[in-house]
Amino acid sequence: MTKELHIIGAGMAGSEAAWQAVNAGVPVVLQEMRPHVGTDAHKGAGFAELVCSNSFRSDDAEQNAVGLLHWEMRRAGSLIMGMADRHKVPAGGALAVDRDAFSEEVTDTLKRHPLVSVDLGEVAGLPPPEWEHVIIATGPLTSPALAQAIRTMTGEESLAFFDAIAPIVHKDSIDMDVVWAQSRYDKIGPMGDGRDYLNCPMDEAQYNRFVDALLSAPLHEFKDWEKVPYFDGCLPIEVMAERGRETLRHGPMKPVGLTNPRDPMVKAHAIVQLRQDNALGTLFNIVGFQTKLKHGAQAETFRMIPGLQNAQFARLGGLHRNTYLNSPQLLDRQLRMKSMPRLRFAGQVTGVEGYVESAATGLLAGRLAAAERLAQAGLGKPLDAPEAHTAIGALVEHITGGHLAGSKFQPMNINYGLLPPLEAPKVDEAGVKIPMKERGRAKKRMMSIRALEALKAWRDGAA
Repeated sequence: MTKELHIIGAGMAGSEAAWQAVNAGVPVVLQEMRPHVGTDAHKGAGFAELVCSNSFRSDDAEQNAVGLLHWEMRRAGSLIMGMADRHKVPAGGALAVDRDAFSEEVTDTLKRHPLVSVDLGEVAGLPPPEWEHVIIATGPLTSPALAQAIRTMTGEESLAFFDAIAPIVHKDSIDMDVVWAQSRYDKIGPMGDGRDYLNCPMDEAQYNRFVDALLSAPLHEFKDWEKVPYFDGCLPIEVMAERGRETLRHGPMKPVGLTNPRDPMVKAHAIVQLRQDNALGTLFNIVGFQTKLKHGAQAETFRMIPGLQNAQFARLGGLHRNTYLNSPQLLDRQLRMKSMPRLRFAGQVTGVEGYVESAATGLLAGRLAAAERLAQAGLGKPLDAPEAHTAIGALVEHITGGHLAGSKFQPMNINYGLLPPLEAPKVDEAGVKIPMKERGRAKKRMMSIRALEALKAWRDGAA
């Protein structure tokens, strides 16, 4: 009774979007270019192929934001989570899957559904005008022809092909007794007050130990298609360290124009700066610290920085090939292109990172598109995205405007720093101070409970 929804890409996001739409009663044409057109990463022709790890990461819905996202997706009838649970393999507290069996059953389930038509072949340009409702879920390996068409339509700066990202730290894990807030030379920039950076001071011995750790740390080995070309403005910190012991303290760690108010007579040998990364003020990125260090080495090395000894990372750094939109400028909260609302986007191309996050945006895009389609046919009502108190809603908020205005939008995994903060009690009923670690666990538990209640209200309201 409704016209079909076209979904381009049968990866995590596209497969999930298709499932959500057909279960709402909207027919889907699923466009997939493989196996006729391959990519540098995919090996087979199945849907929802896991091209890197087989892990969906933590399954703890109470203390881990990705586990919370798992829970929300299960309650929303996720195909991806349902198949992951059917094909899980032992992985401790994580959810990992048999990747071949997982992909095979996702593929078979969609192909057998009476409302799904599969069209194999590349969409080499913008979808034709007669496709009234489209979800583009082509991921980080979007075909060059489609990517160029999107870039032509949106502008040269609206689609990134390479990504150099610095680590991001949860603010509440930074030792504020060590760091201080100050902009270099107290300069007041747009929306600033002269205290826009958090500064971590190092003496000479600390600096030398840090450089030694950088030079000896193991590096991630990239495949040819993943590699990012180096530019002078985004050199990895370990590459800068290799160019000379003093390079970093004359680059991103220069100590000039900054005075430690706790000891103004002592000049730091080097200073690491952190800059607010999201509008909520819960996340700070380490300025100029893009890196190829392996993740374990990053966490260990960066905790050598004074003030970050207990740092909890929302995201670790990296340099890799990616294709993603400047979503805050281009997409509305319905995940539609503002300038061409018939096009929705889902998955990594929107600026989320990770299998589960990609599938979550697909889940939402599929539901939103189906609701809009049904409402136009007089068979239902439009649907809004869930509120930002949920993990799904927080991802939408991030990719449609939750980042700090004026800063460069970059991809993000789900983490508690994207959700509106809550303050856990600092003392117990007897007036005894609660240790920081216990307060942190209580805070996450409270945020998870709030999210699950909000997701239930959204799901029930959409029914």
